[in-house]
Amino acid sequence: MFSYRHAFHAGNHADVLKHVVLVQLLRHLALKDAPFWVIDTHAGAGLYSLESEWAARRGEFVDGIGRLWPRTDAPAAAADYLAAVHALNPDGVLRHYPGSPFVALGHLREQDRLRLFEMHPNEHRVLAANIAEAGRDAARRTRVQAGDGFAGLKALLPPPPRRALVLIDPSYEDKRDYARVVATLRDALDRFATGCYAIWYPQVQRRESPELARRLERMPGLRWLHATLTVRAPSADGLGLHGSGMFVVNPPWTLEAALREALPWLARVLAQDAGARGSVASGGDAAAQPPAYPRRTARARGAGGPAR
Repeated sequence: MFSYRHAFHAGNHADVLKHVVLVQLLRHLALKDAPFWVIDTHAGAGLYSLESEWAARRGEFVDGIGRLWPRTDAPAAAADYLAAVHALNPDGVLRHYPGSPFVALGHLREQDRLRLFEMHPNEHRVLAANIAEAGRDAARRTRVQAGDGFAGLKALLPPPPRRALVLIDPSYEDKRDYARVVATLRDALDRFATGCYAIWYPQVQRRESPELARRLERMPGLRWLHATLTVRAPSADGLGLHGSGMFVVNPPWTLEAALREALPWLARVLAQDAGARGSVASGGDAAAQPPAYPRRTARARGAGGPAR
């Protein structure tokens, strides 16, 4: 159960998509003075050294954040994400990568709070230490809980300020995670219907992956946005991660336009072969959709092709 360690994958193309979206959601929440919570159900260690043995063993960040790091032509959403990574590497040398907890910490204000769950005992210990080392303000705003984030989320909803972003991003090593994501979202919406929920999932060659996206899109009464970033065609042996997706419930109206601009650029820069592409789709309650954007959009223009 505890074989998954995110340090092997920190800063890879899947992290890029997840954190590009996360930064946009955080920036939108901070536009209002009212406080908000960020709840991360599978927090990991929170902060990663790209010079560590684990990160170097796989080197996945080289084809993720490593490709973006020297670029100066990033569209706005990608530039916002790069700024969050630069904040932890102020000398301009890419040595550290923020997991979702530290991406969130970088956007919290005095009145906001962060709630983190991590089940892996070693990851939980490192996460708690990383938060403590981030300083008194970070520790005061943050609560780290050891345990199952799927189950623990129930006790936190609805949050006291009635504004929250919930990130649900299990490893999916256990294929039962796909069904648990759907069940957790349904329960969460019963408790806190107006929350913003961001669900990450991997693009892998198992039926549960595309089926999860279909099940989420078909859930009644949702207003949603679904973004994907594929960096290569699926491998002939059926192994490996060829892309990922982010499914956002109750997205801010600005998110679709930001991702439509950013995803073609990300797909070009991160492409590993001609199968690279990005897509954005939205749907749900038509009355809740902003009139300037269609309910569903085609594959992002310009995506694909070799990296430049």
